[in-house]
Amino acid sequence: MAANQTSLNIDDARFPLPGHDFEQQATSDIVETKDFDYSKRSQWLRAAVLGANDGLVSIGSLMMGVGAVKQDVKAMILTGCAGLVAGASSMAIGEFVSVQSQLDIELAQIKRNKQRRDSEEVPEEEEGEKANLPSPTQASAASAIAFALGASVPVLAASFIGQYKLRLGVVAGAVTLALMAFGWLGAVLGKAPTVKSSLRVLIGGWFAMAITFGLTKLIGSTGL
Repeated sequence: MAANQTSLNIDDARFPLPGHDFEQQATSDIVETKDFDYSKRSQWLRAAVLGANDGLVSIGSLMMGVGAVKQDVKAMILTGCAGLVAGASSMAIGEFVSVQSQLDIELAQIKRNKQRRDSEEVPEEEEGEKANLPSPTQASAASAIAFALGASVPVLAASFIGQYKLRLGVVAGAVTLALMAFGWLGAVLGKAPTVKSSLRVLIGGWFAMAITFGLTKLIGSTGL
């Protein structure tokens, strides 16, 4: 009887139950999920969300401002397209210069830390530090693409509407929906409160469009 029990124990050791492997894998997956650092996404997420919101608000406000004084659909579309190209280029260059400056500062700090560790004979951690460095090219591309996508929303919305007042309403409505969507997406990717983030982005966009429309209408009515 003892020999049979010993044999069973040996067999269990040689052939572990499949359920144990699944439990270990599930546990490791949970640990990896909990340990995931969402701040690593900030290198491109910040640039993408900022670019999309900037494209929506800037081009939407620009087209609303032009629409306040000119009813021609061609003028609105040309203004939106020019703003799209100029804004995407500006965002890409500005983001690249900004992130490159940040990268230069962090690389200089890593170099100083390495010199200090060498003098104090402290174990090196340079590879871990460099893994978290921002990428100027990635941030620049994300910003430009996101700006173009955001700016294309009001341009496309105005392209198919001939009636003046309806066109302004469609542009404002399309920008509103897109602002809510981009605000929600940025909050989900960054694990932030979705309602608060969406409302913040939406209210800011409304203010920008209203101020641009109102001031342009005022300037146009005074004949300046």
